[in-house]
Amino acid sequence: MKTLTLSAFLPRHAPPLALAAALLGGCSLIPDYERPAAPIPAAWPQGEAYRAVSAAPGQATADALAWDEFFLDPGLRQLIDIALRNNRDLRIATLNVAAAEAQFRAQHGTLYPDVGASGAASYQQVPADLTNAGPGRTQPITSRRWSAGVGLTAYELDLFGRLRSLSQSAFESYLGLEETRRAAQISLVAAVAQGYLTVLADRELLELTRRTLESQETSLRLTRAAAAGGTETALTLQQAQSAVETARANLALYTRQLAQAENALAELIGQPLPPDLPVAKGLDAPLMLADVPAGLSSEVLLRRPDVLAAERGLRAANANIGAARAAFFPSITLTGDFGTSGAALSRLFQPGSGAWSFLPQISIPIFTGGINEATLDYARLQKQVEIANYEKAIQGAFREAADALAARGTYDSQLRAQRGLTASFAESYRLSELRFRSGVDNYLTTLVSQRDLYGAQQNLITLRQARLANLVTLYKVLGGGWQQRGMQTAQR
Repeated sequence: MKTLTLSAFLPRHAPPLALAAALLGGCSLIPDYERPAAPIPAAWPQGEAYRAVSAAPGQATADALAWDEFFLDPGLRQLIDIALRNNRDLRIATLNVAAAEAQFRAQHGTLYPDVGASGAASYQQVPADLTNAGPGRTQPITSRRWSAGVGLTAYELDLFGRLRSLSQSAFESYLGLEETRRAAQISLVAAVAQGYLTVLADRELLELTRRTLESQETSLRLTRAAAAGGTETALTLQQAQSAVETARANLALYTRQLAQAENALAELIGQPLPPDLPVAKGLDAPLMLADVPAGLSSEVLLRRPDVLAAERGLRAANANIGAARAAFFPSITLTGDFGTSGAALSRLFQPGSGAWSFLPQISIPIFTGGINEATLDYARLQKQVEIANYEKAIQGAFREAADALAARGTYDSQLRAQRGLTASFAESYRLSELRFRSGVDNYLTTLVSQRDLYGAQQNLITLRQARLANLVTLYKVLGGGWQQRGMQTAQR
């Protein structure tokens, strides 16, 4: 394909100076970009709450670990895959990227001449006394004109880079929205995993409550019989009745919570939960990797999509300064056309029918009432705002990662303690039942032990869910979740 240049649209007899101006390349007034120093420590926090961070040679960090490598449960993988295809928020983010790309192309198009072809016919009738036809002419004069041509309209020579600066700003905004889309995908993957864990926990709590209710109803029947025989007090009977009603209330609570958790998960994936979804039996199933590779340095946070999006916003603001600076300098616009015209259609494209015009225009700002100065000040201040936003994004990312690392370093010991506490309550309940059956103790002690065991079991399920949820959070805040193993294979 033949490459068109501005000289191709100018007539051969155009002034040489105008032709030279059209071929000049502009300069750029965009300040040199320097990434601000990250306002966070280079290493992760240390202390009792944090596990020692170690990494094997060549070990990938979380942001390089595909989500279908981190999550091991087939049902969870299926839900994430459905969500990535159906979730409306992610779809909106993707469309916003496409819209920004279109805006960039529109802005970038101002760097090139707006060339168009036109054809026109003109018919005109003028009374004889309004013409120079001379005395004695009484008939009106009718004239016809036909024309066709190619021309450009108000093409601005970007001598000082104003248009290129605006194009660069639009490009950085487009890339920023692409990073925002990646961040939305990471958040979606984590939200689906969190929702899945909530469903599993609610199912375990519901099943535990059903078993506890059956046991407490049995205890209530025994207590009633004992109270009727005079071996148990009315207080013991009321305690047994309270335990049953508490379990019934919890049964309704967890039934509702499970339904709402499934509804929330269905909203995330954009469709009802598949009826053939392979659901894990519980929170102890291998749902995900046991650990998240955090890396040795906090520099991994600089690769997080939300941090990169903030940096793109800073780069866009930096480019806007170049556009504001260029407004202080003269601007040159070119308008011209080249074609043919004649009094009859048959005269077009005949020798001698050529016609052209060339209208260069220069505009020199002399007094603008302070508008250009204010615009430049605004652009510089916006850059400072974006620097603060970038630093804030990094600091927020560091805090999120530090919180998740602190939770990872303490959940295991808390979980061990809670398991020991639950086992202790289970043994207390077993012994209290033996003492009651042996006639050593009344049934009130057994009811208290049963209540304590039920509460400990509930807390254990909630804590197991929280530990797994924190692994998901750690994977998310370290930038993991935007890649898929199949995509990585294709990229290689």
